[in-house]
Amino acid sequence: MAPKHKKIVVVIAVLVVAVGAATLLWRHFQSKRNADEVVLYGNVDIRQVSLAFNANERIAELLVQEGDRVKAGQLLGRLDLRTLRLHEQESQARIAAQEQVLARLKNGSRPQEIQESQARTRAAEADAQLAVENLNRLEATFKSTEGQGVARSELDAARAKVRSSQAQAEALRRSSELVAQGPRNEDVKQAEAQLNAARAELALTQRQLQEGELKSPVDAVVRSRLMEPGDMASPQKPVFALAISHPKWIRAYVTGEDLHRVKPGQPASVQADGLRRAVPGSIGYISSVAEFTPKTVQTEELRTSLVYEVRVNIDDPDDALRLGQPVTVRLNSLQRQ
Repeated sequence: MAPKHKKIVVVIAVLVVAVGAATLLWRHFQSKRNADEVVLYGNVDIRQVSLAFNANERIAELLVQEGDRVKAGQLLGRLDLRTLRLHEQESQARIAAQEQVLARLKNGSRPQEIQESQARTRAAEADAQLAVENLNRLEATFKSTEGQGVARSELDAARAKVRSSQAQAEALRRSSELVAQGPRNEDVKQAEAQLNAARAELALTQRQLQEGELKSPVDAVVRSRLMEPGDMASPQKPVFALAISHPKWIRAYVTGEDLHRVKPGQPASVQADGLRRAVPGSIGYISSVAEFTPKTVQTEELRTSLVYEVRVNIDDPDDALRLGQPVTVRLNSLQRQ
């Protein structure tokens, strides 16, 4: 073989050895890197709020559409509240009337009322005295004439008149005493209870008026609009489905083999298809109970293998990850304990 050809063969052999050594070295470092990395598969968790009116009324208006972002406390819709407002006015009028009743009872009888009651009592007593005197005259005539000057029936009528007028005078006397003493404490308590009942009814109506306006409980995105103005609302019929986008986390699963390599607070890198950069995060929760791998999780392990749920909290202010989106989570494993 020519010296030139020998040199070429030696160079090729050296290159082959160098490439093989580089390949082995790369595989060594790659396997070492893979041994230090834990890869999890999961989805951006979907948390949803179903909002319904807490009343059976017709929907007057809805103010948001699917895809709209809403803030906590934002008005989303309202019911037809005309009937409830009439109930509110009725309750307010009933309260005003009952307040006057209670004030009258607490103030007691006016001096003029006491004087009027006493005057009626004196008049009744005078009538009773007149009836007694008339009876005395009739009895005297009856005795002096030996029953000839006065009929017995007339005498009986006079006696009945005395009893009636005396009873009436006694009733007015007692009534005058009650007027002077004022209302009973039980009557005042009853009026107070009726006033409190009217106020409670007003508070209930006002509460129903407040519930006639549907407001968002959290910052969210309108996922579904399930009813329209004119529909009859009820507590059993959701009007909106809101997707909660903050805080956002990943629901992923780790096998029992890698469980010891995942710790709370461990940094994580979240990657999704089509996303140019990874989203940072950290392990926030690790389930203490094993379960079968959900069908929505695409892993390289068998479907029947047991896994543990892991929650990865992510910092995604730009909203790069969408709810329900499949993602890959990479962790740098901690040193084995």
